[in-house]
Amino acid sequence: ENLVTLKFNMMIATAVLALAGSAHGFAGVAQPRSFATSLNSVGIYYSSSTGNTETVAGYISEEIGVDIVDISDASDEEILAHDGLIVGAPTWNTGEDEQRSGTSWDDWLYDTLPDLDIGDKKVAVFGCGDQASYSDNFADAAGELHDLFSAKGCTMLGMTSTDGYEHDDSKAMKDGKFVGAIFDEDNQYELSEDRAKAWVAQLKKEGMPL
Repeated sequence: ENLVTLKFNMMIATAVLALAGSAHGFAGVAQPRSFATSLNSVGIYYSSSTGNTETVAGYISEEIGVDIVDISDASDEEILAHDGLIVGAPTWNTGEDEQRSGTSWDDWLYDTLPDLDIGDKKVAVFGCGDQASYSDNFADAAGELHDLFSAKGCTMLGMTSTDGYEHDDSKAMKDGKFVGAIFDEDNQYELSEDRAKAWVAQLKKEGMPL
């Protein structure tokens, strides 16, 4: 009887050890997934007044597979953790040299950005505007984003052609091109998704770590 009991206890012990080893092995495989990594990561940051810029940020997000974040909710730490940034704004303060978006970007660009060491980032800009009602100041805020990130030493990507737009002037133009992807949800909303897809494909070719 003692021999039978001893064998039974040994079998139980062996089973327990096997289960423990299996659980340890599973935990060893699964655990790394709980740690975020910034390697080749890109953040999409926007601010919006009527929702148009948020909609466009969503189109870009669908192509990339990362969440969009309102710049007012972004921490310095998460901005610094990314290798690439995609930033977008509408234009409400038309004709202005500074704070053109009329959104949270206006404070962030002048109160937060100057203190961030982001010269190693790759940055692409997108903007929303109304080329019919504001033809002389079409998507001006995108130009402000571009200029201020560029001044920090960032590598700027994603310039696009002005073909297909009907505007008279824009501070978002440089050397005959837009400084980024420009969208008009008021007059050309049906083109926005395709423009976002084409732009993301372009960014991949230009070296954005997507």
